[in-house]
Amino acid sequence: MAKYIFVTGGVTSSLGKGIIAASLAKLLQARGIRCTIQKFDPYINIDPGTLNPYEHGECFVTDDGAETDLDLGHYERFLNIPTSQANNVTTGKIYQTVINKERAGEFLGKTVQVVPHITDEIKRRMLLLGKDKNFDVILTELGGTVGDIESLPFVEAVRQLTWELPEEDVMVIHLTLIPYLKAAKELKTKPTQHSVKMLSENGVHPDVLVCRTEEPLSNDIKKKIAQFCNVKTEAVIEAMDASTIYEVPVLMLREKLDLICLKKLNLTGYGEPNLDKWKGFLDKLKYPKSKITIGLIGKYVELQDAYKSILESFIHAGAMNEVKVNIVNVHSEFITAENVADKLELLDGLLVAPGFGLRGIEGKIIAVKYARENKLPFFGICLGMQMAVIEFARNVLGLTDAHSTEMNPNTTNPVISMMEEQKKITNMGGTMRLGSYPCTILPGSLAESIYHGTEINERHRHRYEFNNEYLEQMESAGLIASGKNPATGLVEIVELKDHPFFIGVQYHPELKSTVEAPAPLFVSFIAAAKEYSEVKHASKGTFVNS
Repeated sequence: MAKYIFVTGGVTSSLGKGIIAASLAKLLQARGIRCTIQKFDPYINIDPGTLNPYEHGECFVTDDGAETDLDLGHYERFLNIPTSQANNVTTGKIYQTVINKERAGEFLGKTVQVVPHITDEIKRRMLLLGKDKNFDVILTELGGTVGDIESLPFVEAVRQLTWELPEEDVMVIHLTLIPYLKAAKELKTKPTQHSVKMLSENGVHPDVLVCRTEEPLSNDIKKKIAQFCNVKTEAVIEAMDASTIYEVPVLMLREKLDLICLKKLNLTGYGEPNLDKWKGFLDKLKYPKSKITIGLIGKYVELQDAYKSILESFIHAGAMNEVKVNIVNVHSEFITAENVADKLELLDGLLVAPGFGLRGIEGKIIAVKYARENKLPFFGICLGMQMAVIEFARNVLGLTDAHSTEMNPNTTNPVISMMEEQKKITNMGGTMRLGSYPCTILPGSLAESIYHGTEINERHRHRYEFNNEYLEQMESAGLIASGKNPATGLVEIVELKDHPFFIGVQYHPELKSTVEAPAPLFVSFIAAAKEYSEVKHASKGTFVNS
């Protein structure tokens, strides 16, 4: 039978429950224990698919087409295994399922209540992955903070499971904050005491406390926390701020978090964790041999979480190339033909990011034109690829009003248009082209040299596509469709002849990039930017190192 670890949070949100859960899972995995992680979110939306990136950050998409919380990206990046629909559950999904059952008459006329009907559905979902014999340990992160009204049904479900399951099959880790008051020069444990008290009042007693802190926790402070929170002293874990999230597994190893869990869950016979690859990645990340500057052109640049997977992919690819990647955020809304050179001339590469809507579109097109004409390494993702197509149509083919029907439904040259099967859809949530699809790559193309093959699968999230009516015209002028969906002929990859590195993809390669398997497109893009930087500085008689 699978074992279950629940990770809750207190004091404040955004403490890093997802990173702690992923780090613990990585340590267990490194010992040979088969793990997966799931996220239970308290908001009533069915999924993040219809949420503004400013509200929720990035919407992460799985192979099977689930639009999920960005923490699932962390799970995949740490464990190097894919997640699915079952790994992300919201209050909206829970209530939708229960209400559908009520409408179907499955409750035989009984009053439907939070307890037991909602909590029973939560428990069913919590145990679902445990029925898969591929996993030994299921980690479950509860979103929100203990004490939130929205979180109460989830906490109640955990309480019931800790009572129903054998004691050695379930444990609770509670993440809290130990604030440091500079005026008093003291770490304060009272917020943690109150948080644990609130959790205990709801019937859930944590087995381990992971304490986020800016200053080291002395043994005396750990003993005080343990005494007042009714846990063993060794179960009070120090979680100092780290220079990178990828350092957290090593810090948790030092604090013996995995050993405590093995003991509580009675997991025996596993050797020491093998973190050689992980530590090798950290060494390259911390000690790069050179540095480059990449411009990220987007419309949500004020919120870093909106492009979380892209930023993490740069970290993976940078380490692979042994370079430090400095990201310069450029808001597309403020790019004009007059200032584009000033904004982009110091860059070593340009990535035009995904997005929706009209705002900032012309700035993206101007930026693509600059990269094309100045041989600056260019990489466009989803909308970024579509902007490259529009720019080429306008400035090379002379179709001056070329556009996407998303932004201009009345354009006479819709080089990007809505997918046929999308035209009759009225509901916005979960109805885009979502999940993993195959792509066949043109032999001899830049894309083939990047992927080292001609058959790939990548994840999608879009409604609009390259209009194949313009394909012959585009290719005759030098913009090649080097990747297509084998079933539909949908253009997945475009690349430019006679350019050092100019490629746009309709899919989202950042969603599959992990520490152990960086996305090939990002690795090649960073390599091209590194070469561009070296040539640029050599011509100026300068050399830039780390």
